[in-house]
This record gives sequence, structure tokens and C-alpha cells, in this order.
Amino acid sequence: MLRLSDTQRLAWLRLIRSENIGPATFFDLVNHTGSAERALEMLPELSKRGGKKSYRLCPVEDAEAELAAHGKRGARLVALGEADYPPHLRHIDSPPPLLSVKGSPILAHTKMLGIVGARNASLSGRKLAGMFARDLGAEDFVVISGLARGIDAAAHDAALPTGTVAVFAGGIDVLYPPEHNRLLAAIFDAGGAVISEMPLGWKPRGRDFPRRNRLISGCSLGVIVIEAAKSSGSLHTARYALEQNREIFAVPGSPLDPRSEGANGLIRQGAMLVTSARDVLEGLSGRIEPVLPVQQRLLEEDRPRPSALSDPDDQLRQRVMSALGPTPIDLDELIRFVDGDTRSIHVILLELELAGRLERHRGNKISALM
Repeated sequence: MLRLSDTQRLAWLRLIRSENIGPATFFDLVNHTGSAERALEMLPELSKRGGKKSYRLCPVEDAEAELAAHGKRGARLVALGEADYPPHLRHIDSPPPLLSVKGSPILAHTKMLGIVGARNASLSGRKLAGMFARDLGAEDFVVISGLARGIDAAAHDAALPTGTVAVFAGGIDVLYPPEHNRLLAAIFDAGGAVISEMPLGWKPRGRDFPRRNRLISGCSLGVIVIEAAKSSGSLHTARYALEQNREIFAVPGSPLDPRSEGANGLIRQGAMLVTSARDVLEGLSGRIEPVLPVQQRLLEEDRPRPSALSDPDDQLRQRVMSALGPTPIDLDELIRFVDGDTRSIHVILLELELAGRLERHRGNKISALM
């Protein structure tokens, strides 16, 4: 099991907090350079080759301050591969390199289920969420949700005696919605936990909630959807669950209630219809996955690696840039079309992304930012 040194943790934090670095770019850089420290040294040159004149590295002082702030709040930054990193989250596409965590080591639990649904949930929907949470908790499942109003809050509250985890869209010190301060305190008192991939002090924006939903499904063996409208964010969670090969469970509702339109739609599309915890347990039969080993190539930072990334051939760079456009294309398709050295193509894409000229999309797709 990985355990970062203080120097490595600081380097990982600086790298993920630097300009134009997301989880996928983080691991590409570590894979190509051998360590976060070496990647930090190369970032200015790589971004310059991508067309950016100046690049903002996360200052050492800022990263040290963030680490200290976590300590003052009784929180910690957990790295991918460390003992209390959620075991199933390690195996999604581009998992967060670092998670802000506050609370107990409950995240290491291998039996976790997401319960999500409408914010303006009916009384019946809230009762159902509580029933599922209590009954599944009695079967040694930890309930994970987004601490939102309605279904999320009902699920967290009912799961307090058996374990629950709240995922924040902003920093773990930014409570949203603010009226859930008592529920949050109860989660900590009961031995639960809160996690986020965002920095401390980060106020959630609209685009941050899908990222939060991705973590809910990624930590889980499956996701239960209760009362979700047609455009509900809970359907985003279900979509992520599908992409991550998780089970999707939906509680049916009245066709006259718009809050049930999304969940009923999921059932029509193949989600498992459930009305009790027993249905969920049957659906998960054979899906209690073992803790799989983390890909060591992402974590072995001490083995010999190149001290620099070679500058790819200008002709290859031109072919890559000509192939890119505003329409997302599959990365593997791009590599086949360009027909060049795969490592060099990846380096060119890194350069463009660091320069803010490339955007990643779900499903291994990329596009040019025009």
C-alpha cells in the first residue's frame, strides 16, 4: 500500500493545483516524467511548447498553507493508493489524485452504496430513502450521497448509526446547503466522513456538482435513484455509474408525479426496479468486488525515468494540431489517424492542454479550444 512522504504529498498537491491540471493530466505527467516533482520542473517548458508564454505553477507557500489548513480543521489529504482512499474510486477513469477528507477511516469500507434523488422530495420519497439507508446499513453497507436537500439528507440521516459519507461539490469547509450544519455535525459525531476533490475554501459552481456526482458513483458498488425529475442531477450520477460499470437501481413512482419521471425513465432503459433493500442485495449478488491493486505505474515514483520530455518533431506536432477541431474526437482514433510515435503524440497533447488549447471530454474524447 502506498504511503506518500511529506515531500511527495506537497509535490502532488502543487501539481494538481497548478494551471490547467486535472486528474487525467496529472497522471499523464507522472507517467511521462516519473514523479510529481519532476513534472513540476517541466511544466513551464511544456506549456511554452504548447503556445503559452507564461504558466502559473502552484507556489510552494500556497500548498504548504493548504496542508496546514487541513491539519487545523482536523482534516487530511489522502492520495490515490493510500490505505484510506476509497477502494472502488481507485478504478474509475482518471480518479482524483488527492481527496480532502474529514472524519473517520470509513472510506476504506468496500461495501458502499449511493442513494440520490430529488431535492424537493415528497414525504413518501424521504421515507423510502430512510428505509433503504437503514436496511442496507443493517447489511453492513455504508451510504454515500451529496448532502443535498431532500433524498440525500434523508438517506444520510437514516444511515447515521451504520455509517455514511457526504461528498461536497466545493471545499470540505464550504457547507452547501448551509442549513445542513446540524446534519453535518451528526455525521461526524456518528463516525462518518466528508470528502471532496476541490481545494479548501472553494465555493461550488454549477459545473462542480457533476464532478461531485462522479465521486458518489465511483465510491459505490451501485447507485439507488429515488424521485428524480427528467433533468435531475441524480440522472448524471446514474450516467456516471453506467460508465463506471456500477449497478443502477431505481425506485418507481407515480407517472403523474414529475419527480418520478427520471427514475421511471431509468427503469425503461434497463435499470433494476427496486422496492426494498432485499431487491438491491439480489441485484448486487456476485458484485461485491475485491479490493484490486492500484496500477503501480502511477505510484512508483522512485524508479528511473527520463529527466526531460523530448521535444516532438514539428511535422508530427502540425499533424496533431491539424487533426484537432472543436468537435470532440476519440483519443485512440486520433493516434491511429496521425500515425506517429504514440509517446510523442501524448507529449504534444500534454503541451496543448497545459497551454489551455485542449479540452478533455468524457469517454476518452478530446477537442481543440479555438
